[in-house]
Amino acid sequence: MKISTRGRYSLRMMIDLAQHYNEGFISLKDISARQNISKKYLEQIIPFLNRNNLLNANKGHMGGYQLARHPSKITAREILESAEGSLTPVSCMDNVPNLCENCGNCITLPIYEGLYDIIIKYLDGITLEDIINNHKSSCEYYI
Repeated sequence: MKISTRGRYSLRMMIDLAQHYNEGFISLKDISARQNISKKYLEQIIPFLNRNNLLNANKGHMGGYQLARHPSKITAREILESAEGSLTPVSCMDNVPNLCENCGNCITLPIYEGLYDIIIKYLDGITLEDIINNHKSSCEYYI
């Protein structure tokens, strides 16, 4: 599995919003400047994050974006799945039930299912608040 630029930038944008959570709505211009990501690219990311209701938007003079929930309630998994679609390691796992004609006899499927379980558990265990707190204390994430 490889996280795309959209996934990486989505996570960075959401971390930025979490760092400024108590400041109200944050403009894309400010996020763009702090994260060194073009405003145009951030505009393209917004619909992906909105499809899982991760953001609140406000238009007008004091407009911008803010997290829809507290940083302790948004996981890395939610953000990356919004941006990437699926985090499954192989495409045959994208459908539930698995529609692959070889599913019943696939000797490698349990390997990929195990990998997916580890990825999901790991990313579900990391919130935006964790990322901010760990950055401040120089901690690392462990499985």
